[in-house]
Amino acid sequence: MKTLIAEDDFTSRTIARRQLERFGPCDAVEDGLAAVTAFERALQAGRPYDLVCLDIMMPDMDGQEALRRIRATEAQMGIRGTGEVKVIMLSALDDPRSVVEAFYRGGATAYLVKPLAPERLESELRQLGLLNDAQEARRAPTTKE
Repeated sequence: MKTLIAEDDFTSRTIARRQLERFGPCDAVEDGLAAVTAFERALQAGRPYDLVCLDIMMPDMDGQEALRRIRATEAQMGIRGTGEVKVIMLSALDDPRSVVEAFYRGGATAYLVKPLAPERLESELRQLGLLNDAQEARRAPTTKE
C-alpha cells in the first residue's frame, strides 16, 4: 500500500507516517498544495497512491480544497468509482460541517478524528479494502512500552 500524508503539524505527521509506513511506502508533505502536486506526479509516473490522508486545516491549501483538486485530476484522467484513490480526511475537530463537506462535496472515503488511534486506523484500512491478512502478517511489529 503506497500512502501520501498531508499534515502541517510535525508531530501529527510523524505519528501518522510511523503508523502507515508499516504497510508500505509512505510519503509525507506539509500542506495541501504539496499533496496535490505529489499526487499528480505519482499518477503521471504510473505509480499512483493507494491512500491519501489529508489534514483538514493546513496553510496554503486546506485538505478540503486538496481533496477537490485530487478528485478533479482523477476525473480529467477518466478515473472514477472504485479506481479513485482512497482518501481519509484527518481532523482534530469532530465537526459535523467538516464531515459533510468532506464526504458529500469532496468525495472523501473516510474521516478520522485525531489523535489517530492505531487500532482505529487499521480497522478503517481493512474496511476500505487496503489491508488484507498477508499485509498485516508482513508489517513490522509494534512495541508496547
